[in-house]
Amino acid sequence: MDPLSHAVLGATLSQSVAGKKSNQLSTMIIGALAGMAADLDVLIRSETDPLLFLDFHRQFTHSIAFIPLGALVCALVFYYFWFNRRWSKVKLSFFQVYLFSFLGYAVHGFLDANTSYGTQLLWPFSNERFAWDTVSIIDPLLTLPLLILVILSAYHQTARYARIALIYSVLFLSFGLVQQQRAEQSLTILAQQRGHTTERLLVKPSFGNRHVWKMIYEYDGRYYVDAVKLLWDRQFIKGDSIQKLDIERDISYLPEHSQSAKDVERFRWFSDDFLALNPDNTNQIIDVRNSMLPNGIQLLFGIELNRKKLENGDLETHVDFVANRKMSKETRGIYLDMLF
Repeated sequence: MDPLSHAVLGATLSQSVAGKKSNQLSTMIIGALAGMAADLDVLIRSETDPLLFLDFHRQFTHSIAFIPLGALVCALVFYYFWFNRRWSKVKLSFFQVYLFSFLGYAVHGFLDANTSYGTQLLWPFSNERFAWDTVSIIDPLLTLPLLILVILSAYHQTARYARIALIYSVLFLSFGLVQQQRAEQSLTILAQQRGHTTERLLVKPSFGNRHVWKMIYEYDGRYYVDAVKLLWDRQFIKGDSIQKLDIERDISYLPEHSQSAKDVERFRWFSDDFLALNPDNTNQIIDVRNSMLPNGIQLLFGIELNRKKLENGDLETHVDFVANRKMSKETRGIYLDMLF
């Protein structure tokens, strides 16, 4: 999720267990900073390998096994540069700093696993990407109440509001499971209406809300992408379909043992094989799971092959990572109509 969500949830857990009233502000800061620390893995990049960041983002720094070490690094930094300094008005023991860092850091990976991106919680024992699809990458209905409550706890020097925030976050994420089940039922109904048997399916909340869900299912070599609005009843928002990527058919110019072929497989692993050619650029492979509109099939991010180099026999060239995060005024209007 976004850094602010990680910060406030990390602060929520740390402040909930803080004892002395005078520790609330310090605990909020420690929990917030530790709650964001795991995302420092975004700094692992390469100018020659555009997909390296996909390999490492939400990998070892987000795993359960790394939590004690990640918290230790945070605690050492906080304690050395802050709490053992003469000018520090608040005195916390190293154990206290480590405990608050541990709680803030520990919740990071689990929160990310609730989104659709995929988090390697069991690294190094498994490279499985956990994506529970219960909350959007950004959801103000989760973040803003937690932000208000942790600030209130720090201001009033009490853990009461932080504990309310913790209960709220658990209930909010649990409600996502309810909506997810409703979305899966809706997808099954829609597929049956079309006479389709779902071979694979995926449902995920759309950007910044809990009631409009993206629905994807595979049938007969195609991905069908629709949306459903889940309030008191369900309202289908019909979408489109696209052929599933077939390398021999769609990118026959790709040499089997080239670096680009390896990159395509890396992107397939990242995207859980929800791949298709971009209709607007047949040298681009898109992740069908992600688009600006929940019922749409557009490039949000994907990879682009250098066809000219590959056809000239270049086996060492990497694919390029491509993204289109700009939402046009027209698209924004369509999306707001879906929500409201």
